[in-house]
Amino acid sequence: MDTKRFVREKFTDSLRAVFPILGIVLALTFILFPVSPSILLCFLTGGGLLVLGMMCFTVGAEISMTPMGEKIGASMTQTRKLFLIIPLSFLLGFIITVSEPDLQVLAQQVPSVPNAVLIVSVAAGVGIFLVVALLRMLFSIPMPHILLVCYGALFLLSYFVPGDFLAVAFDSGGVTTGPMTVPFIMALGVGISAIRNDRHAANDSFGLVALCSIGPILTVMLLGIIYNPGENLSTGISITEVGDSVELWNLFMQGIPKYLGEIFISLLPIGVFFALFQIFRLKLNRKSLLRIVLGLGYTYIGLVLFLTGANLGFLPAGNYLGKVLAESNPWVLIPVAMLMGYFIVKAEPAVYVLNKRVEEITDGAISARTMGTALSIGVSLSLGLAMIRIITGISILWFLVPGYVVALGISFFVPKLYTAIAFDSGGVASGPMTAAFLLPLAQGACESLGGNVATDAFGVVAMVAMTPLITIQVLGLAGKYTASRQTRLALSQPAYAFAAMDENSIIEL
Repeated sequence: MDTKRFVREKFTDSLRAVFPILGIVLALTFILFPVSPSILLCFLTGGGLLVLGMMCFTVGAEISMTPMGEKIGASMTQTRKLFLIIPLSFLLGFIITVSEPDLQVLAQQVPSVPNAVLIVSVAAGVGIFLVVALLRMLFSIPMPHILLVCYGALFLLSYFVPGDFLAVAFDSGGVTTGPMTVPFIMALGVGISAIRNDRHAANDSFGLVALCSIGPILTVMLLGIIYNPGENLSTGISITEVGDSVELWNLFMQGIPKYLGEIFISLLPIGVFFALFQIFRLKLNRKSLLRIVLGLGYTYIGLVLFLTGANLGFLPAGNYLGKVLAESNPWVLIPVAMLMGYFIVKAEPAVYVLNKRVEEITDGAISARTMGTALSIGVSLSLGLAMIRIITGISILWFLVPGYVVALGISFFVPKLYTAIAFDSGGVASGPMTAAFLLPLAQGACESLGGNVATDAFGVVAMVAMTPLITIQVLGLAGKYTASRQTRLALSQPAYAFAAMDENSIIEL
């Protein structure tokens, strides 16, 4: 592998992902909606850190997180002992979730529940549903049936959850499947499917993220019933003004040590878990081990830079811009948010991992570009709906219930691979960029309009996690229709047309 070329490609991909959102915000602030120079400088600095952070993270995910997940998944399943697979799967899901930086951010936004209680509960929910997901793979249980039962139970339970807590509960499902969780869990599924001999094994490697997103929603709903959120559900976003370049430098230099510590603590449990597997089970050679350790270093640096830029640069800019847009003309929020949503999902670190994995598993039948376009369209629609909620104050259930009914209904008519990918993509699309820019944008707009932040602004992550379920499956319906049409045309042609059909068409026929 040409290392320089590899790193240069990742830098180009990162710049291509972040540049559109930078351009949109700069165009808005210079032409239509002015912001203070302090916020603009923080935003531009944060954008630079995002580019470098994404580059390092994608390099690290490719050479460490993905191989780790695949090897641990294959090793666990090779034992073929459920009494070992079940507790190890739960422990792995618990550790990875505790390691998720986005969960720390969510915990700080819900002061009515102690941080430790929220984190442990959400991690337990992910652990339980990771076990369910792995058992589904091992026993080849159809994905749509499990999703129908789980989401049916969630919506029934939602009627007993306080209204101020409902949107936060659904947001938690998207937030906890972030840049730490997704690469590892998806690779874990690939590793487990690799030891199965049937032709559906590769298809079943998807769906783990989808089921793991359900656990946090369930546990946070239960916490909402136990704890009384009252009026103290969310904390305000503080915007730090910087007077000159020295203060700007100090702001980011003071933030980096904080994230160095947080990400170290986040990565430590995964590193320890892998080290134990290496000692007692994997026994990789020195070259493979050094490659994984180097990749963990890249992942560490990438997440530190990414979260520093997102939280110190993008978060205050998003909040302030939301206020300015709402004060000028609330209905402008809808097209602006849709435009931002289309491009901002491309900057999500975990989206890169998902798109690349889909392209590899399907041998290019579903390209990374096609996945990216479908996700962008879905997120764009979700942001438009989210802004309508903020302006009108409509309950989130009026959007989520019909949306999931449509998504679950479609799942019985599309190839099951598309269903698993679609429900995985919902959790992947709602990552740190959504939490650090779009959610503050919604909060700023809601505060400016005098709405209830708990019921109206929260729920953006949940909306972003919902719409890709529909757009990806519609993509599957289109592919199924095209294949069916080709088959009908082939049947209507002379015998030589049958001989000209490719292998996949003959199998389908």
